[in-house]
Amino acid sequence: MPQFIHLTDERLLKRLEKSGIRTSIWGNRVRCVYATPVLKEFQVAHQWLRELKRNGVRTIGAVQFKIPDTEEVLVGRYNEEPLTVSAAQAVKVFMEHSTGLGLQVLILRRIDPKEITRTYVPTQIVGWRYHPEAHGKPPFCGCEYCQRGNIKNRKIREKYEAQD
Repeated sequence: MPQFIHLTDERLLKRLEKSGIRTSIWGNRVRCVYATPVLKEFQVAHQWLRELKRNGVRTIGAVQFKIPDTEEVLVGRYNEEPLTVSAAQAVKVFMEHSTGLGLQVLILRRIDPKEITRTYVPTQIVGWRYHPEAHGKPPFCGCEYCQRGNIKNRKIREKYEAQD
């Protein structure tokens, strides 16, 4: 049985252990649970951590769970149309991908408490912000609207305005 990790607000971990993980709405109204497989590469398995912290959550917690090998899931890059595969094949997609960054697994049902194997608080400094290839590149837009709420947005806006 493949194991997956769901990242969430650390304050919700105890509640999720008791009641399971509910689905949320994705894209065109598909209800799913977002996850990544448990891999040897900690960076890839926890890649969404920094991106999720942009929403204002201070500490991200992780819920690890198992689902059957043959269960149908969706896998793909966050901004592309996902493929329908089995859970075991989804893990294989992550392992065979060149970097695995930007990939996600969408599980089309809620996760029961009995499927949860553990909860923990991972290191909070892994992952990427904006998009996987963003490191070292300027933001797409530095205007006040696009940079609202972002870390160090004043400096980004000043550089953007100086270019004009």
